[in-house]
Amino acid sequence: MKKALFFLFLSFHIVAQAQSINNNPYGLTVISSYPEYLSICKKDPNNCLVELKKEIPNLVLDIRYATRNNFMKRVMYKQARAFARKPVVLQLKKIQSILNKKGYGLKIFDAYRPYAITIAFYEQASDKNFVANPNKGSKHNRGCAVDLTLIDLKTGKDIPMPTPYDSFSEKASPSYSNLPADIIRNRDFLIATMESYGFTVIANEWWHFDFTGWVNYPLMDIPFEKLH
Repeated sequence: MKKALFFLFLSFHIVAQAQSINNNPYGLTVISSYPEYLSICKKDPNNCLVELKKEIPNLVLDIRYATRNNFMKRVMYKQARAFARKPVVLQLKKIQSILNKKGYGLKIFDAYRPYAITIAFYEQASDKNFVANPNKGSKHNRGCAVDLTLIDLKTGKDIPMPTPYDSFSEKASPSYSNLPADIIRNRDFLIATMESYGFTVIANEWWHFDFTGWVNYPLMDIPFEKLH
């Protein structure tokens, strides 16, 4: 009886894993099962999605996709929370400490993003260059990308940057140069700081930074409300 139950459980687990692949129209392996997520965390704690505010309490969150203040013009997340893989969060913690000593802090717009949201973005975005193609997935889906800016610790206000967050403008490019000197200085300071701790800015968004070890982590489709 015990042996029969064991093989029944094993069969269920294999089917669940297969579904996480076969249900994807692009043939990608996307972890959408919470037990499967717990399993990879048990194998390697670095796989765990850590809540940023719990690890870095003085971090400021402005989770736009939990509001209507975003390019989709509708609420995409049920909860205004931010998660990232453990090594990503530990590096952000170091960055926050360094910035605080200089009178600055981080404001997070987005971090881990469930794969289903990436599909929705791609279907609706007017400019596909500013959203990830679901046939590859996003670094956000891997828990290895963060969208952020700097704030002034004394005033709590955002440090001036080339564009607002999620701007589909050429000015959003980190290499765009037709800007006031102080704006370029602010942008370049943010980029240099992030790059010093293992992040890379992408070509058309000054606010988007990929963690250099992203390739080691699978795509995820676990909603925030299931994460603890």
